[in-house]
Amino acid sequence: MLMGQMMHQPLLISGILEFAARHYAASEIVSQRVEGDLHRYTFRDCHRRAKQLAQALQALGAQSGDRVGTLAWNGYRHLEAYYAVSGSGAVLHTINPRLHPEQLAYICNHAEDQYLLFDACFLPLVEVIAPHCKTVKGWILLGSAKRMPAASKIANLLCYEDLLDAQLGDYAWPDFDENAAATLCYTSGTTGNPKGVLYSHRSTVLHAYASALPNVLNVGSRDVVMPVVPMFHVNAWGLPYSVPLSGAKMVFPGPALDGKSVYELMEREKVTFSAGVPTVWLGLINYCVQNQVTFSTFRRTVIGGSACPPAMMNTLIDDFGVEVIHGWGMTEMSPLGTTGGLLSKHLDLPKASQRQILQKQGHAIYGVDLKIVDELGAELPWDGVTSGSLLVKGPWIAARYFKDEGGDVLEDGWFPTGDVASIDPDGFMQITDRAKDVIKSGGEWIGTIDLENIAMSHPAVMQAACIGVFHPKWDERPLLVVVRKPGQDVSRAQLLAHFDGKIAKWWLPDDVVFADALPVGGTGKIQKNKLREQYRNYPLPTI
Repeated sequence: MLMGQMMHQPLLISGILEFAARHYAASEIVSQRVEGDLHRYTFRDCHRRAKQLAQALQALGAQSGDRVGTLAWNGYRHLEAYYAVSGSGAVLHTINPRLHPEQLAYICNHAEDQYLLFDACFLPLVEVIAPHCKTVKGWILLGSAKRMPAASKIANLLCYEDLLDAQLGDYAWPDFDENAAATLCYTSGTTGNPKGVLYSHRSTVLHAYASALPNVLNVGSRDVVMPVVPMFHVNAWGLPYSVPLSGAKMVFPGPALDGKSVYELMEREKVTFSAGVPTVWLGLINYCVQNQVTFSTFRRTVIGGSACPPAMMNTLIDDFGVEVIHGWGMTEMSPLGTTGGLLSKHLDLPKASQRQILQKQGHAIYGVDLKIVDELGAELPWDGVTSGSLLVKGPWIAARYFKDEGGDVLEDGWFPTGDVASIDPDGFMQITDRAKDVIKSGGEWIGTIDLENIAMSHPAVMQAACIGVFHPKWDERPLLVVVRKPGQDVSRAQLLAHFDGKIAKWWLPDDVVFADALPVGGTGKIQKNKLREQYRNYPLPTI
């Protein structure tokens, strides 16, 4: 075989920030800090401080391959850690602070974190878990000396800014194998304890390249990007890498994710593009509607984590002029797998037909292949109707879990997602349900996502979740749990009547429960497992 004669340069995460600092040096990074003020600097500044942090970790004794954890909101210090830790050869382990303390301690111990950086607002949480985290040699508070507590239960507490000030920043990023581990994220979407997904430098850089493409997130140097999705949630969907790679301005919201705070920061910094889960956009939309305000620059958003309700998509597009990019993926996929959009052949279709396409999870992005299979593993047709188990493969998709938890997870080289989906002839994939959420009634399947979307299209409904509950004849029947919009009212009969003509009659929920709120997990997803436990013995009407 005749070999190519190109330069060999490993794909390393440090190269992204180095590129941004050299070629987009003046592009801004703006952060709403936990201190309450607004911080502003450039990619050049970020690169310098990231090298100082890499030096500081080296001085503390952090070695190549050591795990360094973070408990932090979206902000400039967290971004510095993204590059300093991985760039130095250590492994960045982002941790979800919304988890229960016992889960946090388990994850820290399983990862064998050597150091852990945390925002000052999480000091009480750290004081609870620190005695149980056996491998952590030092806890680094992300702040200045004046933010350090006068007294703390943590003996080995260090100050982030003091550590940086002690270093010159004359650090040279090391070269090493691009397949070396770069970051570690734990997923709770598996059975048993959370499992770790260990990304490589190569997989992360390739994912950043692909996610910036026009058919995916379409990030460019003229954009102002605000990652609302937390940096502890699958590396903020890769935005901390794809945005510097593209030279765009970055805006970090910190801990303030309520509708008012997000809207005001968007307007002040002229945000053009953002990303987040549906629950965040729900709060933003409600704020805008209640205060009769709209957006001056915000034009595109990617919504993922869970399906974007059609009513939300219609509101953003029709009432606010915001293009909605439906995204799908999972922790094991780094996370992007598909994004929504229209092909040129769709542009002349009626609006209703276009929306049906946009409401699908979208088309595979380069680097991801997917297929649907039946119970025996046979591949099913892409006809847009047939549903099957969704499998994926590609260079940024996990082959196994950290420390081989769960053993061999692949099926003939494909990763089983746990989703049930259909794929149409143009390659657009649509999730019809999670395998664990689908309702089996009388031997037939009922998809919960369709029922939830119809419920949320009612003008009085803010949120809806559908679960299966025991039925003595049909095994399971659908129960709809609904949160009304503030100041709105709808009865059980009115809501069930809203389903007329939209579904098969046997799909109609047997009952409706109105709740003040739905249980939401650390990543913004509705926790149906908790609803199933809460309503496990719910008595359905015997009609």
